[in-house]
Amino acid sequence: MNAQKLSKRLEAVASFVPTGAVLADIGSDHAYLPCYLVHKNVISRAVAGEVVKGPYESAVRQVRTEGLTGNITVRLADGLAAVQPEDKVDTVTIAGMGGPLIVSILEKHPQALENVTRLVLQPNIHAKVIREWALQNGWALLNEEILEEDGKVYEILVLQRGEELLTEAEVLLGKQLLAAKSDVFIEKWSKEIANWQRVLQSIEKAEATPEVEEKRAELHHLIELVKEALV
Repeated sequence: MNAQKLSKRLEAVASFVPTGAVLADIGSDHAYLPCYLVHKNVISRAVAGEVVKGPYESAVRQVRTEGLTGNITVRLADGLAAVQPEDKVDTVTIAGMGGPLIVSILEKHPQALENVTRLVLQPNIHAKVIREWALQNGWALLNEEILEEDGKVYEILVLQRGEELLTEAEVLLGKQLLAAKSDVFIEKWSKEIANWQRVLQSIEKAEATPEVEEKRAELHHLIELVKEALV
């Protein structure tokens, strides 16, 4: 992977960045995503934010190597603290982290989102918590994608300002992903059901404490919820 050829996962993230957007890529690593988008003439300006010094220095070198120092500002900062009002950022990408970490980044510096109209988020796990955050904070799901790369399954959530109502199954599985029921989606949740069933079998042998009973009930509920959704 490089600034001209992204991974399948990051290429999918890039596809949801609007033409002409002013981008902030948080956790940018080598800044491949913003460099790629400038090279493709999708955007002309971006901020690449990194909280860790090593990846920050890699991003600085990459932007310099690509000849894009006039287009991409690289900042060493904690999450959205990399975004300044004068940047006029309207689109934020956060990819390659767990859902809870992405939510914590979005919550830590809410003022940075004041002028943002689109979030493109790619959680490695626990996409559900992002959907829950969106419902509670005035964001609606514009699009969702699920894909497999190198044996791993990734979800991409595209949010825009707005109100939305989702069922419990839609929060867990994704409304649009559930409607499409792609092969990757079916495979992911079939494996999840099998995993829950294994956990359920192991706790059946445990002492019947209130905590065990609560966990058993939760697993039964999740299995039935997803089975019913997959039909």
